[in-house]
Amino acid sequence: MTQAPQPCDLLIEAGWVVPIEPHGVVLEDHAVAVRGGEIVALLPTAEARARFRAAETVSRPGSVLIPGLVNAHTHNPMNLLRGIADDLPLMTWLQEHIWPVEGAVVGPQFIADGVALAVAEMLRGGTTCANENYFFPDVEAATYKRLGFRAVVGLPVAQFANAWAASEDEYFDKAIQVHDQWRDDDLVSLAFVPHAPYTVSDAAFGRIRTLADQLDLQVHLHTHETAQEVVDSQREHGQRPLARLDRLGLVNERLVAVHMTALDDGEIALCAERGVSVVHCPESNLKLASGFCPVAKLEQAGVNLAIGTDGAASNNDLDMFGEMRTAAQLAKAVAGDAAAFSAPSALRAATLGGAKAVGLGDRIGSIEPGKQADLVLVDMDPLETRPLFNVISQLVYATGRHQVSDVWIAGARRLRGRELVDFDMEALLASTRQWHGRISAILEQKQS
Repeated sequence: MTQAPQPCDLLIEAGWVVPIEPHGVVLEDHAVAVRGGEIVALLPTAEARARFRAAETVSRPGSVLIPGLVNAHTHNPMNLLRGIADDLPLMTWLQEHIWPVEGAVVGPQFIADGVALAVAEMLRGGTTCANENYFFPDVEAATYKRLGFRAVVGLPVAQFANAWAASEDEYFDKAIQVHDQWRDDDLVSLAFVPHAPYTVSDAAFGRIRTLADQLDLQVHLHTHETAQEVVDSQREHGQRPLARLDRLGLVNERLVAVHMTALDDGEIALCAERGVSVVHCPESNLKLASGFCPVAKLEQAGVNLAIGTDGAASNNDLDMFGEMRTAAQLAKAVAGDAAAFSAPSALRAATLGGAKAVGLGDRIGSIEPGKQADLVLVDMDPLETRPLFNVISQLVYATGRHQVSDVWIAGARRLRGRELVDFDMEALLASTRQWHGRISAILEQKQS
């Protein structure tokens, strides 16, 4: 007896599906069924048509369906600072340019407008989740939620005062308030984001360790970003940054360690043993001449790897396709091995690796029944990606973000045929023009 088709909200039929798990697999002529924002089935297209009665069917025989990309390290409000201080080393860039401008402009409206600009850019590039590290997390969370974008919003902690908090105690007080407001949200998750070992005290790190355990939160911070940071830590604390963090109880599966360019073999082994996730930001590291993350060694040791863009002020974009390509190519050059960090490994780092790093590996990052329907269609018909011999290699080495055609987050369409859904583009562009004028005046005054 033939069974009646099952209802579903959405059926996406693609020429190829890259589920990420199992690793390196490409499924031809497959479809994904979505109900209630979740993936309910992944199966051959002909079987899907027989099994499901979909409220909406999207058929793209020339496209590949992938999980939404996870940008595992971002400072998204800094999109409004794109290009203001290029071609400078890290500490000069930060101390003499970025921090002074931030001090003059950072506030709730700057945060909201910068996040909105970043979300628009990320959606058009196939990114569906960002691991956010900036100030005013209450405004960030509300903006991500309003725009239907998935984010892990950081609860900042630092020794320096700014418009968000005047002391470490105030950082913690406000962190708890934001956590209590957003802890049960379906799109917004939370993490602690101590800025870096050189801007956070031992006492604050101790409080973070305790609260992260109690609240079940990741700890996301810049560390081992440059060789100079390591030298300074040895002088000031008598230990390298990772050793200091280990002494303070923070080197464990909650740690999301960003940049990690200056590592020795013992530190790589420690990260593997303790379950630390490392976020590689290759283009920002290259632009700031911060160093080279030993990606091949980390992968060989079994460390979970993720990829992030960093902020648009040091990148200068939020293009995860470009980041994947740079990550794969740079890893080969650093290792002196053309087989290092393969295309499937780079794509995994940009999806499931990032999801695991931010504590969402059970919800997103791969195309599996039961996971959230954060999905991206990439058009492979343009001549720039033809002929098509190897789908995953083509995604990493030849595909541009402009080939992303459709994006869903939790089953809700956020991009349709390259057009953003429910986005006021006119208002967005007007706000960027307003900020351009205000920041330009600050820069001119600084130069005079």
